[in-house]
Amino acid sequence: MRKIIHVDMDCFFAAVEMRDHPEWRDIPLAIGGSASRRGVIATCNYPARQYGVRSAMPSHQALRLCPGLLLIPGNMAEYKRVSQQIRVIFHRYTERVEPLSLDEAYLDVSGSPLFGGSATLIAEDIRRAIRDELQLTASAGVAPNKFLAKIASEENKPDGLFVLPPAKVADYVCGLTLSHIPGVGKKTAEKLAAMGLHTCAQAVDAGEDMLVRRFGKFGHLLWQRAQGIDERPVQVNRVRKSVGVETTLAADIYAVEQGQEVLQRLWPELLRRLNRRAVCGLCIKLKFEDFEQTTLSRRTTVPELGSALKLCEQAWTRAGGRGVRLVGMSLELAGEDSGVQLGLEWGE
Repeated sequence: MRKIIHVDMDCFFAAVEMRDHPEWRDIPLAIGGSASRRGVIATCNYPARQYGVRSAMPSHQALRLCPGLLLIPGNMAEYKRVSQQIRVIFHRYTERVEPLSLDEAYLDVSGSPLFGGSATLIAEDIRRAIRDELQLTASAGVAPNKFLAKIASEENKPDGLFVLPPAKVADYVCGLTLSHIPGVGKKTAEKLAAMGLHTCAQAVDAGEDMLVRRFGKFGHLLWQRAQGIDERPVQVNRVRKSVGVETTLAADIYAVEQGQEVLQRLWPELLRRLNRRAVCGLCIKLKFEDFEQTTLSRRTTVPELGSALKLCEQAWTRAGGRGVRLVGMSLELAGEDSGVQLGLEWGE
């Protein structure tokens, strides 16, 4: 039985800013792109969340909800520096650390001799070290696998710890809504609801065969997660699967030619990030004025701008007359890459 800890920093970017600027601690604060340039919120502190501000919200909407919101562009270099300090703390407890982003990671402490092998005490000490050394708070979840540990870390946020021992997994998972399962977005949740499936217990009762018939391979994963099953190991060396670029536009565009012009401007930066690595796929991403988004992919081993422009033309037919507010593209990598994707871009 694995012992997995998921550590998630509390409103990380905002917390770093509040630590470094004590005068901001008690006022609504958000880090994100400018409202005048169609930016979005990357994160915000808890006073801002009381007004309904949240991550990925358009900045202009956040300012409407909270007129007194202090919106700053943030300092990614500083966030990365602090993230590395947090990583150093993690590695005092185990070498099996899988970073997910700048502000969260999985730790496998199975078989650890620390604190008598207690994952709970290890998690508590990690949180103590982060608080004492960096003056930041973190929440943590302890569970037998990654799926459950990540959910557990949300239970007592902010600055909390939740432990899910193996004996309580079955009862705990039964009460979870299916939206807790990665991959169950709005549309999938609507399909499941139409089938009368809202909770993990209902999905298990429906049976694996039925879920696979309806959702294919994802149906098998859905059936497993609905039982709290997750055999994925903590990956010490995560492999980057793609590189991409995107931009949020200052004003909606309606013609495919405009979208293709944006891609032409982004193309050199995409090639720079690719850095001559082998590719196996190309993907175009469009986000419409109503914030619905679509992607279209094709297999390719040659990164060609012409292919991206043609794919953009095909994806544009899904706009249905709607304006496009974001254009992006990515290349799927064919070979191994030792990098871990860090950071978060929130619009230009």
